[in-house]
Amino acid sequence: MSETSRLLEAENEAAALELLHANGCTDGLPVIIPTPARVERMALASGVDAELSLGSMGPGGGAATIEAIATNAVMAGCRPDDMPIVVAALTAMLDPAFDLGEMQGTTHATAPLIIVNGPMAHACGVACGFGALGPGHRANASIGRAVRLCMINIGMARPGQSDMALLGHGGKFTFCMAEDEASSPWEPLHTTHGYAVNDSAVTVIGAEPPHSVIFQNDADDPTSPDRLLKTLGATLANLGSNNAHFRIGMQTVVLNPEHAQVLADAQMSRADVQAKICEYAVNPTERIRELNPAFARSKTDVSHAVRRPEDVLVLVGGGSGLYSHVMPSWAAGAHSNVAVHAPIITDQACEIPGLSPST
Repeated sequence: MSETSRLLEAENEAAALELLHANGCTDGLPVIIPTPARVERMALASGVDAELSLGSMGPGGGAATIEAIATNAVMAGCRPDDMPIVVAALTAMLDPAFDLGEMQGTTHATAPLIIVNGPMAHACGVACGFGALGPGHRANASIGRAVRLCMINIGMARPGQSDMALLGHGGKFTFCMAEDEASSPWEPLHTTHGYAVNDSAVTVIGAEPPHSVIFQNDADDPTSPDRLLKTLGATLANLGSNNAHFRIGMQTVVLNPEHAQVLADAQMSRADVQAKICEYAVNPTERIRELNPAFARSKTDVSHAVRRPEDVLVLVGGGSGLYSHVMPSWAAGAHSNVAVHAPIITDQACEIPGLSPST
């Protein structure tokens, strides 16, 4: 055990679980007991030294060592194969541009959304289709949960003490999905950050819970693609969102495969989609002044909820049908809630024969 770890003792696993709950080390749900042997095996799966620290995690300033991350990954129910994705997500979040400490302390309902791209998403079974952000997907649930437990136990973000979200949302338990690259008509999301198609990478962005966007396509109506884009823009610019008032911050759009194809059939690229949503995510300034006069800062008749097209993060996921989803952002912090990314390093990983997360 490193100097940053504290070894607790209990007479059995049932007592150990109660001890972890009593010490505020869980997310409120039962966890796998992080015995030294389990933690050692999980750390070994990262392929790097257990003492290596990715940096200081706010707001508490704990050292995000591989051993500490492995401890939380074990508790979350991760398999060793998931460990490189967890490490990549935390590497991205510890980029100063993510403003993690400030995000942990905000009263807003925001959580880090982890988007996985590349071969590792398939290898680890990170779901991208039906219910990708819901229950029933082991990799999604455990990877996102491991990140949250690290935020609790390394970053020391606890409700009402240092995690000041007034209500929070379900994504603060786990918030992880893959992009549906196979169904997407465009290049994979991670290639927009400079990665090759066959690279594996994570993108992390602070996001509100998904807001459902209903749209029925009419293939005989040439205005259908534009109506879809206007619907997405209007939902992102909803008058209760931070973006509508602060007019900064990146926002997330998850198009279901059917809706993405509607736009692709109209010969629109991802960049075209971003530009149109940016154009349509507007509100009358007078309406903002009427509802929230303290935030009516625009000197023009129209207030844009998105500064620039690249502040709309567009990916494909979920099942095909009527509903896509958008996620407004916190729109605050020194860097205005930008997306960050990191490669998933797999060439250092170690194979552990016969390893089970419960052994």
